[in-house]
Amino acid sequence: MTDGATLRRARLAASPALFRGSFRPFFLGGALWALVVLVLFICALSATITLPTAFDTIAWHRHEMLFGYLGAVIAGFLLTAIPNWTGRLPIAGAPLAALAGLWLAGRIAILCSALIGAPVAAVLDVGFLLTLAFVAGREVLAAHNRNLPVVGMVLLLAVANGLDHAEAMGAPLPPGLGYRFAVGLIVMMIGLIGGRIIPSFTRNWLTKQGTVGSLPGQPGRFDLAALAMTALALIGWVVVPDATASGYALLVAGAVQIVRLARWHGVRTVREPIVLILHIAYLWIPIGLVLLGLSIVSGAFQASAALHALTAGAMAGMTLAVMTRATRGHTGRDLVAGPVTVAVYTLITLAAAIRVAAPILPISYMAAIHLAATAWIGAFVLFVIAYGPMLVLARPDGKP
Repeated sequence: MTDGATLRRARLAASPALFRGSFRPFFLGGALWALVVLVLFICALSATITLPTAFDTIAWHRHEMLFGYLGAVIAGFLLTAIPNWTGRLPIAGAPLAALAGLWLAGRIAILCSALIGAPVAAVLDVGFLLTLAFVAGREVLAAHNRNLPVVGMVLLLAVANGLDHAEAMGAPLPPGLGYRFAVGLIVMMIGLIGGRIIPSFTRNWLTKQGTVGSLPGQPGRFDLAALAMTALALIGWVVVPDATASGYALLVAGAVQIVRLARWHGVRTVREPIVLILHIAYLWIPIGLVLLGLSIVSGAFQASAALHALTAGAMAGMTLAVMTRATRGHTGRDLVAGPVTVAVYTLITLAAAIRVAAPILPISYMAAIHLAATAWIGAFVLFVIAYGPMLVLARPDGKP
């Protein structure tokens, strides 16, 4: 009788390159979908087209960036990291293709939900995250691994997704509860996972350079305290987004996160963009928390612009940083950012900065939105051009 490991090994060997690792279909699909969503959103915002979705235009854009694009990247990262965490062979072949197909079906269903019905779209969309949590949970539990809380976050993200669908279908929920819950969860995912990989990758790079002086350490009590304070602030914002106490809690969490980031010595990595971008992307978390807090406490900043520091800044920046690094590493290439990759990092950072500053720039608001969108599109077009072939084709060294 064939055991599970033998079956997975055979499936891995027989699969086309695109389905030999979860990062391949999900990173490529996510990047392509980020392009599609933004182009369609800008066209709809300009009244050039009308989207056949049950969501309103802004809610659809928000939903698809949080649960569509980020859902794909989370799947690609998580299912690629789990074999490293557990020592088990990766999911590949037909099961991986089926999971990627479910994600794609959810995207198409939501886009066409005004035609096929919002409940059908919700079932497919939430079903993807529930399936992802089941698959990831099975792997982690089988290996008795410590990363079960990450799987729990995916389950909570499915709940947030369901709440967003319910609100779109007219359920009597507090406005924006689902998307705020999702933003809070993803910020905490970045805080948890980023707190492991950023100091680790920075320490490894500094060590290779023969750097003299202190090095970033492993997460400790301060990191746990920073995460706890951030979680409490975000819970307050999710539940009572207009409360002054929530605003002050966000300000405190932002200040603590700035200290946390400074402890990772990012300023010493300016010569290596593939490491530096991790620090730049994470910097948007304290910026976003502080700006969001100010928008509540004093009204000194527009809430939507502050929110984009967390989404267009931290989430998009960190995902592109991780996607480029993981793709290069898992396809046997050097962990070095060439000119095109540096351009990707520059454009996504510029897109976030313009979008956050849009209300105060000396140009019209819509002109700033279009400028930010152009930079965003440029970043993802370059990613697809440079990394698409790596994701679709087999490794140059012949390994799976």
